[in-house]
Amino acid sequence: MGQPAWQIEPVDTALLVIDMQRDFCSPQGYAARAGLDVARLAEPITHIRRLLDAARRAGMLVVHTREGHSPDLSDCTTEKMRRSLQAGAPIGSAGPMGRLLVRGEYGHDFIDALQPAAGEVVIDKPGYGAFYQTDLALVLSNRRISQLILCGVTTEVCVHSTLREAVDRGYACLTVADATAAFDPALQAPALAMIGVEGGIFGRVATTDQLLVALQGAHVHRDIP
Repeated sequence: MGQPAWQIEPVDTALLVIDMQRDFCSPQGYAARAGLDVARLAEPITHIRRLLDAARRAGMLVVHTREGHSPDLSDCTTEKMRRSLQAGAPIGSAGPMGRLLVRGEYGHDFIDALQPAAGEVVIDKPGYGAFYQTDLALVLSNRRISQLILCGVTTEVCVHSTLREAVDRGYACLTVADATAAFDPALQAPALAMIGVEGGIFGRVATTDQLLVALQGAHVHRDIP
């Protein structure tokens, strides 16, 4: 027996756009300095743009997250700093777009194609998950949000970390497969596959096209099969 259809009601659903920052998506950013293939992270940009357009038309809450640290690095743990040193891209060191993964620097900000619209929520997070040391839970609670749609990068790290945190908090979650990307293409399919194990333990997976059909007509319930 298949899973029941996933109904979307814009008033209690939020779109989370995770870490679409220059430091991750630009050849001059943190991820490239760490030797990662950032070209892959550009692949979902068009799909995320379509999701944003649809969510905005529907009046849905849109939340953008950015990973990074305060200029004094007081919120960067010793272990996270150690990992960045080992990767060859020390957090806070100088790069072509400013200090790597530091708030307020050009590289820390969102890519031009996915800049937030006026009034949209921006969550600056020091960790991989968007709930860790942020006010995201309060923002969602104040808007009575019960369902989350997740997109962004990377599937295997920040998307999955946020997804698992959200599931433990009781949110119904849908991850948009073609609006996410992993640095290593071999990790994308397994990261998506593990969402659906045990009857959908971490929620559901859909494509951008499926979600856009579900969002047609903001006042109408639509189903994702």
